[in-house]
Amino acid sequence: MNQWLALARDDVVAGDAILKVAMGSYASASFHGQQAAEKALKGFLTWHDLPFRKTHDLALLGAACSKLDPSLEPACKRADDLSAYAWEFRYPRVGDELTSEQVVEALSIARSLYDAIIARLPEEVRP
Repeated sequence: MNQWLALARDDVVAGDAILKVAMGSYASASFHGQQAAEKALKGFLTWHDLPFRKTHDLALLGAACSKLDPSLEPACKRADDLSAYAWEFRYPRVGDELTSEQVVEALSIARSLYDAIIARLPEEVRP
């Protein structure tokens, strides 16, 4: 089993749970959405033995995955904007706050990307 993919699945579940149980904890839920997408992409790259640097940049990771499997490009592109959820709302800030709609969308994008990646990998790699 690919540990990156297992962690990605756990982040999808955690983001959904936080959103349901702690309405208003949008920063934490969106962080888990970003992490799910990041770990799913890293899991795909790992399965293909393609090294990657330490990064939260989903556009960079998604581009590498799309080179390996061009059919992943739409799902990867949708996830590009989730990169900022790794840091932007994790600390006190002045400015716009996340809305429930944004977080629901972020988790949906992460789940879709995770599902797309899982569908392209053999059964024995799946969590």
